[in-house]
This record gives sequence, structure tokens and C-alpha cells, in this order.
Amino acid sequence: MREIKTIVIAGSGTMGSSMGETFAKFGYEVVLYDIFEEALEKAKKLISLNQETEINEGVISAEESRKLLGRIQYTGDINVFKKADFVVEAILENLDIKHKFWSEVSEIVDEDIVLCSNTSGLSITKIAKVVKNPERFCGMHWINPPHIIPLIEVIKGEKTTEENAQIVKELSLKVNKKPVVVRDAPGFVLNRIQFAIMRECLHIVEQGIASAESVDDVMKYGLGLRYACLGPFQVADLGGLDIFYNISSYLFEDLCDKKEVFGLLKECFENDALGVKNQKGFYDYSNGKDEELIRYRDKMFTKVASTLYEK
Repeated sequence: MREIKTIVIAGSGTMGSSMGETFAKFGYEVVLYDIFEEALEKAKKLISLNQETEINEGVISAEESRKLLGRIQYTGDINVFKKADFVVEAILENLDIKHKFWSEVSEIVDEDIVLCSNTSGLSITKIAKVVKNPERFCGMHWINPPHIIPLIEVIKGEKTTEENAQIVKELSLKVNKKPVVVRDAPGFVLNRIQFAIMRECLHIVEQGIASAESVDDVMKYGLGLRYACLGPFQVADLGGLDIFYNISSYLFEDLCDKKEVFGLLKECFENDALGVKNQKGFYDYSNGKDEELIRYRDKMFTKVASTLYEK
């Protein structure tokens, strides 16, 4: 395997820019590729905002930040993939668009380059159908915001070799992440859990059991604190499996099992309320409340993440 020095990231949105920032922090030369110049400019702004928070929180010095920013290039020239030692794709979550991208790029890069998709749930096996040498193709699912959240899901498609999955895992460890290797399945692991929770939260609000604000508080000040330190199986062991069994025997039946999108999520989507990205969602983000929430999130996530690395 060649030494990884230059990492090319396709897609300079929220995920791609933050991933690039992370690789650059650990000394890698990073190229952010995007076909839209506007997206590249937005990425520069987002990375600067992230760096501002990290400097203020003492995660990185101003001088280290300056050097980090100097290791990131921005381009719309697809030929940049010719100099890649590793490629991560973070473009639109659409199988046809990803197929178009990978059918072209996998022909441009050298044949010994490991290729990854940051898809949140599309099948790695299906994406790989158009990839030249699909055994080198793997999922590398970062969690938003990637420069703070420790977890990376390394997803093995049907043709992904163990060796190449291990390369992705080792690279994740080199940028101080907590990788887990999982089998290709819709949503992988994190999103299967996340959307099971979201479905029940929507159901609780729809049934009038609690407001959206109250549900958020239950998560932040109860379950969120618990699950930041322990996994659900550990929590159950500590609570007593007899107790969890007894509660499950009557509660499982009452939990939501709807198969279609419903409730507040459907209403917001149909009314073009897409969240922070357009300043309206479950909450109002106008008049600067969007950037205020991003700063708050990054500040708090940084504090929580720092404790998770303590031994």
C-alpha cells in the first residue's frame, strides 16, 4: 500500500469540508473538489467558523489553525484525482449521481487507491457496481460534525476486501477517530438507531404525550447524558435485564412501527422547512439563530467529545 499523503474529498458541503478540516489537522494535504464554485466558497467560510470555535475552546492554537488552513486546497478540476492517495466522496445522497461520479473517477485514480463513500445509508455494494476494481471500495461514514464527533462507520460491501477495510480503519485511527467496521445494510448502524428514535419521538408528539421541546429535553438531560458514556446494552446490564425484559413485555407493543414518513417531519418537509440550512424547521433559525446554534453545538460537542477520550 502506498503512503497516504494527499487526500481528495469530493463534495465541499457540510460533511466534506469538515472531513477535510480533520485530515488537514493531522498533517494530510487535502483537496476539496466540487463542481460548484459557490459551494467551495461556502466551505471556506464553514471551515473558518469551525476553526474559530476550536481556537476559542483551546483545542488548537491560532498558529496551528493557520497551518491547517494552508494544507487545504479548493478546486473544480476533476483531474485533481490523478494525484490522490486516498479518496472520500461526500456528494448528493442519490444513487444515480454517485454512480455517475464513481464511474468516471474510479477510471482517473491509480488502481491501488482506496476509494470511500461517506453515504449515510445507501448500499455500498450497489454504489460499487460502477467502480473499477470494486474490492477497493468501502464506506467511510463520518458523523456530523465530522471534525468533532469521534465515530466513523467503516462499511464493507460485498466485494470490499478485509485489507482495504483495515486501511480505512487505520486511517480513521490516525485522525483520532473511533472507527467501527460494519456490514453493508440500509442505514448501517448509527442511522438505524437514530431513525428508530426519531420515529418514536414523532409518534410521542403526534399522540400529544409531550411537545417537541420536551422530547428534546428528555434526550439532552436524560438519555443523551446516559448514552454519551454507555451503550444501550451496557445500560441494560447496569439496570438489570429482568427489569428491561419486564418493561419490554408491555412497552414494545405500544411503540410506533409506522413504515411511512409522518407527523412533524412530513409537515416540515412539505412546507420547505428544512432546518438550519434554510432557517426554519422544527424551530425558528432566523436572525442569526442558525449560526448561534452551530456555535453552541460545536462548543458543547467539543466538551463532551474531550471527556470520551479520557481514560
